[in-house]
Amino acid sequence: MSALAHIAVIILAAGRSTRMGAGNKLLADVNGRPMIRHAVEAALASQGKPVLVVIGHQAGAVREALAGLPIGFVENPCYAGGLSGSLRRGIDALPAGCEGALIVLGDMPQIARAHMDRLIAAFLPGSICVATHKGKRGNPVLWPAACFAEMRQLKGDVGARELMAVHAAQVREVDVGSEAIFADIDTPEALARLRREHSAG
Repeated sequence: MSALAHIAVIILAAGRSTRMGAGNKLLADVNGRPMIRHAVEAALASQGKPVLVVIGHQAGAVREALAGLPIGFVENPCYAGGLSGSLRRGIDALPAGCEGALIVLGDMPQIARAHMDRLIAAFLPGSICVATHKGKRGNPVLWPAACFAEMRQLKGDVGARELMAVHAAQVREVDVGSEAIFADIDTPEALARLRREHSAG
C-alpha cells in the first residue's frame, strides 16, 4: 500500500439479527464484551482511519455498547430494507479523499487487526482486496473508491459481492491465514460454539 493511501473502515451493525431469535446478537456477551465491540476494537487498532459504524436496529443500545471508543456513528433509519442500505449510508459518510473502504461485518468478532492490516497492505489503487484462506473467499473486503458509485446503486439485502464478478480483473485475493474470515455469528448455535471456543482457549 502506498504510504499516502487513505483507507477507512466501515463496520455494518444495523441489522435485526432475525436468525438469532430474541435480542440483538451484536450485544451478546463474547468473552466479557459485547460482540460488536470486538470488531470495532480490532478496526481501531488497524491502519484504517476513520472507523465508521453503521447502526439501525436498537441503535441506542449499540451506541452504549461502544461508548468511549473514538469512532463515528452513521444512522441507517431504513435498516429493515437490508444490507445494501447500510453500505450506501457508510459510503456516503466517508471523508473526502478516501481511496478505499474496508467493509467489516459486526457479527464477526474473531476478525483481528492483523487480518485488516494485511488487506490494507495489499491495496493498490483500484484494486478490490478480499480476504481468503485455503483458496476460499470470506470477509472483510477492501473496496476502492472507483467502486463507490456502483456500491451506492445496490438494492435489497445484498452486499457488494456481485460487483466482484463485474470487476474480476481488479480482485486481489489476500490469504490472511485464518478461518476467522468465515465465522459470522448468525444463529444461537454459532454463538454457543464461539463461547465454547473462548472458554476452551
